[in-house]
Amino acid sequence: MPLAEYGVLVGRVRDRRREGGKNSPHYQIHVDAAGTQFRVAVNVLSALAPSELLYTADEDFTHPLLPALATVSDGFTALPSTPGGLALDFIRANLFDRTALRTLPADQPGPDNDLADKLDHYIQRAAADPAARLYAFGQRWGPEPSTPDKVFGFSPGNGVHDIHMNQGNTGRFTADDGVWQDGALILAFPDRWVAVFLAFQSQAWHTDDTTGHTLPGIPPADPDGHPAPGEPDRQIRIIAALVNPTGPAPEPETVTLLNTTAGPVDLTGWTLLDRAQHRGPLPSVLLPAGDTARLRVPPLVALGNNGGTLTLLNPAGLKVDGVAYTTAPEGRTLAF
Repeated sequence: MPLAEYGVLVGRVRDRRREGGKNSPHYQIHVDAAGTQFRVAVNVLSALAPSELLYTADEDFTHPLLPALATVSDGFTALPSTPGGLALDFIRANLFDRTALRTLPADQPGPDNDLADKLDHYIQRAAADPAARLYAFGQRWGPEPSTPDKVFGFSPGNGVHDIHMNQGNTGRFTADDGVWQDGALILAFPDRWVAVFLAFQSQAWHTDDTTGHTLPGIPPADPDGHPAPGEPDRQIRIIAALVNPTGPAPEPETVTLLNTTAGPVDLTGWTLLDRAQHRGPLPSVLLPAGDTARLRVPPLVALGNNGGTLTLLNPAGLKVDGVAYTTAPEGRTLAF
């Protein structure tokens, strides 16, 4: 079943501690959330082989969820696991490009060469800036009135964990599967947002829209989490969209697709999704290899002028590509 209490913790970073060893080490973060103390436990090594985590960081993160996220008060806020709000989903929310993921060792000698070093870079910067805020998405535990925190010693024990992808699991961890409940670290600095995304190599990138379980018949990703031969990812790319045409509504919004494959692709049965997961069919056109097509956005798909997402699904319902945008100047085509 999905995570029991999914949400986002907002607060100021006070301290951090690196854990070594092989017994499921974590990178521990002490957060003060309006006077209530929390520990954020970030996995840096998997309990399942292969053990190294997949990691990517966006040092100038933009996404349509950020304006609403900035209004969340310090403390833990439970979130419904539904689209269109603040809940995260690595597959469906178009938060980052999965080909940017890289494997990193948990902790090893030398500077800037392991996952703990990468986390240190952002967390220590946040701790040094009183204006910075950490947004930790994951599952809450506690409070535990009779048990002080085992790492930082504050009482009562209180915290957030599962700061990673929480779907497409294998073995005993399939019980944690769900959609719109992925974990991440997002940091707000005075001049920008920074986002850190983590996943396990054993997790799948095509999952059931209801359960979050791995879909059958999809080949496993390569060791860096990149699409393997046989996965549909990026075969057709969303390269542009006219979200806010000049003139009164209803406006003729368009999307431009590029066929990256070696052969023609029939778009019959292909669909587009918006941020709320409204789905509309594409016209039945044949897109030659290497060619582009500019198509009308289906009427059921709503593209907001103040930000949104656009996702492309093949006839099997598998995600092929997805983009996000935050602004849409009138008459301007957005390039992705």
